[in-house]
Amino acid sequence: MAENPSVVRPPYWDDACAQLMRADRVMRKLIPEHGQAQLQSRGDAFQTLARSVVGQQISVKAAQSVWDRLLVLVGQATPGRLLQHEPQALRQAGLSQRKCEYLQDLAAKFEAGQVHPRQWDSMPDEAIIAELVAIRGIGRWTAEMFLIFYLMRPDVLPLDDLGLQRGISLRYFSGEAVSRSDLREVAAAWAPWRSVGTWYIWRSLDPVAVEY
Repeated sequence: MAENPSVVRPPYWDDACAQLMRADRVMRKLIPEHGQAQLQSRGDAFQTLARSVVGQQISVKAAQSVWDRLLVLVGQATPGRLLQHEPQALRQAGLSQRKCEYLQDLAAKFEAGQVHPRQWDSMPDEAIIAELVAIRGIGRWTAEMFLIFYLMRPDVLPLDDLGLQRGISLRYFSGEAVSRSDLREVAAAWAPWRSVGTWYIWRSLDPVAVEY
């Protein structure tokens, strides 16, 4: 099967894995369990943000189910297609009223040119987060998912991510509750590849990688 040319893989992945395995006992075991699987970006800024909005506060499996139903409803995940549907119509995909409104606001900003993807490559992580959280419905977690899954920034640590919290609890603290300082302490060994470490913690909970 030919590779999809629109799928981009991080050029740093192999080096990051090698360093993580040297630096962290959990990563030393976890990374080989997942073979050649790795983070991928499909190169569509709007779709990545829209999928992140859909996935807020629900499981990976539930998010994929809602996204699939949304695509059946609108045909293509483009700003124009979403704006052709009233928020109430989008609820048929299983979205909350608020998420419907967020998706349409996001679509409207893309259509109006109020989002500037061409500038992101030259901006630091925190500057991109600041721009994204100014969009209705996009908080820091969603912005961090965007940095990881679309821009493939290598050193993002999404402290509010429930999967990261649960995975670190299970892998490093025998299932005990963890604090933000616990998360930072564990992830300090992953720097400057905290996105990669986070991705493998997610895989420890769900071997099927989420795609945005």
